Amino acid sequence: MLGQDSVEQRRFIRHPVSLPLKYKVTGEEYLDKNKSRNSLTKNISRGGLLFTAKRPVKAESLIAIRMPFQEKIFDVRAKVVHCTRDFKGKLYNIGVCFQNPDEAFKVRLIEQMYLICEYRDLRSVQLGKNISLQDASLEWIKKYSEKFQKLYW
Repeated sequence: MLGQDSVEQRRFIRHPVSLPLKYKVTGEEYLDKNKSRNSLTKNISRGGLLFTAKRPVKAESLIAIRMPFQEKIFDVRAKVVHCTRDFKGKLYNIGVCFQNPDEAFKVRLIEQMYLICEYRDLRSVQLGKNISLQDASLEWIKKYSEKFQKLYW
């Protein structure tokens, strides 16, 4: 498993990004384990991600995360590594590690797709016309894929 303890989770570079997600605790000890909650990521790394929540989640809990992108939904399994109150004390920061490299790859792919869509919007404004997702993807890959890859691998 990736990023199980506080020493190991520091191995990975964190990339600040705010992506929507839904999560639910899947462990036996939670009475409302079937209830999904909405949140946003704070950062993502090769080993896991950090998101905010209104309620605490115990370390070592298993959670299911759903990350939407346009009409697709990506399901990711993770394990809670830590849960701390944020500096204002109103929310909790929940750090999770991915259960295997395939889970990490899914999240990395989602992040890259969001970045390409943002790039498309920016280029459309700069050019004064809408550009296709295909054209934006090709430009983005040419300009940023090597830099993006270094963030993770």
